Amino acid sequence: MAEMTNLANRIDAEFSAVKEKVKKFQTEQMEEHQERQKRLQKLAKVFDELRDVWGPRLEILVKKSGDRVKVTPRIVPSTREVTFDFKSNLANIRLRLSATTDRDVRTVVISYDLEIIPVLMRFQPHAEMEFPLEAVDKEAVAKWFDDRLVDFVRTYLSLAHDDVYTMGTMVEDPIARVRFPSVIAGATLDWNGRKFYFLGDETRREFALQNNIQVS
Repeated sequence: MAEMTNLANRIDAEFSAVKEKVKKFQTEQMEEHQERQKRLQKLAKVFDELRDVWGPRLEILVKKSGDRVKVTPRIVPSTREVTFDFKSNLANIRLRLSATTDRDVRTVVISYDLEIIPVLMRFQPHAEMEFPLEAVDKEAVAKWFDDRLVDFVRTYLSLAHDDVYTMGTMVEDPIARVRFPSVIAGATLDWNGRKFYFLGDETRREFALQNNIQVS
């Protein structure tokens, strides 16, 4: 009988050990969850501070782009993201800038992602910088944003001068006899069911004069 009691006690001890392990795990995970929530609150404050850095810079990009861009922001506790879709008859262009964190909310990761479809030239599709949550360098972030935005504008503008992208859009000024991409035409004129492209108003007016076309 004593042997059976001893066996039962040993089995109970195993169950108790498992229960203690489960309880310890639950306690540790709850504590980690609470700490993570505190870090998320800190992250939100960091994002608010960084908004003063990237906000004015993104506004400049939007202002300079005019009606050529559609802006889509996305805000969730662990991410701040904005997507720019640019109009172009040469390619589909999407620029995404984001600030996010790792799973444990211990770092701040700022990313630049550029998509140009079709991909017919070399460009920088991705860049990122990372800081510990407690040590984000706002000056470094500002410089990074400045450099990335200038890189993007340079890439965007280069599309109009890339031979591959403009292969199907080359036109000729009928007066100057110069070929160039239609997207950089200085003036246009619709006449006799055709659209003519010009380097500027001067050659456009001369063309109109030669063909007795009334233009404003």
